[in-house]
Amino acid sequence: MKHTIGVLGAGTMGAGIAQVASQSGHAVVLVDLNKEQLDKAKSNLAKTLSKLIEKEKITDAQKNEIERGIHYSSDINDFATCGVIIEAIVEDLAVKHKVFESLEKIVAEDCILASNTSSLSIASIGGSLQKANRIIGIHFFNPAPLMPLVEVIPAVQTDQSTCDEAVDLMKSWGKTVVVCKDTPGFIVNRVARPFYGEALRIYEEGIADFTTIDWAMTEIGGFKMGPFTLMDYIGNDVNYAVTESVFQAFYYDPRFKPSFTQKRHSEAGFYGRKTGRGYYDYSEGAIIPTPTKDYALGQQIVDRILAMLINEAYDAVFMQVATAEAVDLAMTKGVNYPKGLIEWSKEIGTKEILNRLETLFSFYGEDRYRPNPLLKREVLH
Repeated sequence: MKHTIGVLGAGTMGAGIAQVASQSGHAVVLVDLNKEQLDKAKSNLAKTLSKLIEKEKITDAQKNEIERGIHYSSDINDFATCGVIIEAIVEDLAVKHKVFESLEKIVAEDCILASNTSSLSIASIGGSLQKANRIIGIHFFNPAPLMPLVEVIPAVQTDQSTCDEAVDLMKSWGKTVVVCKDTPGFIVNRVARPFYGEALRIYEEGIADFTTIDWAMTEIGGFKMGPFTLMDYIGNDVNYAVTESVFQAFYYDPRFKPSFTQKRHSEAGFYGRKTGRGYYDYSEGAIIPTPTKDYALGQQIVDRILAMLINEAYDAVFMQVATAEAVDLAMTKGVNYPKGLIEWSKEIGTKEILNRLETLFSFYGEDRYRPNPLLKREVLH
């Protein structure tokens, strides 16, 4: 018999997780204290499923079954029968502590309590529980029904059986699963930081403007979106908050240092597409500036950002956050990178990547550019 799945929070992520669970044949309880949010989630699901019918991905009968599978509620006591609960609410540790303390009083002792957090410590979230061996991180990527990757993050308190059950559950939902250590940013949000941070640094040094950097990374680098287009899509408020959170969580390691450019855009309310203005102007009739299509400059930009990304991927493996295979899988399936970064380093040549980093490190004299020991070891061997 399949678990009843509880989802706390009916925002974009929570509603998406509820949809995936229901499509996988589970009874789902979706709880949000905001009635309007629940109504919006229900209405959006109907629209999404109607589009899937138009594309002939599902039938009318399947649409009805998925919709019937989700019970919308404003009462967390309705989670009482759930075997797994996934929390997808605000990224605030104090709020999460309060919520998990409440959930523990309602559910059975063997109910798995999971958080979809993208930046908070799972151990810390579990610290509020009496029975913390059932805490786990289950981190989906937005939009949850479309993005294949799920990061499963056991805390130091988590039982192996809890981790195994979470992995099996996600695989049964058709997800690509990577297991990673409970460290800041997990895999994707840690390894991807230089994609934004180094692009911002290149802009701040006056080497190239937003559009030229985006052009280089898509046209020459093969990325689906350039860093500035992507930050505008995610939201500068969200992206900056994650950068700041990872920087603080890593004890202010300069590799993760946030950018004043992004901070000022966030402070000004230039969040991106959702506000009509970010690094680009999205208002009606606005003209996007033309990039400087200088291929030599573009290659320099790609080489620099890619070297930083590869260095971060090696660091994640070096610090045993995840295996090299898991890191590559996470970056291709979680953020659609053209290739896994470890694999990419082998194609370019680890010696070449090390040379790029050593040149940057020597020129700037900043710890930000220090080559990872595992990358050095690869070159020596």
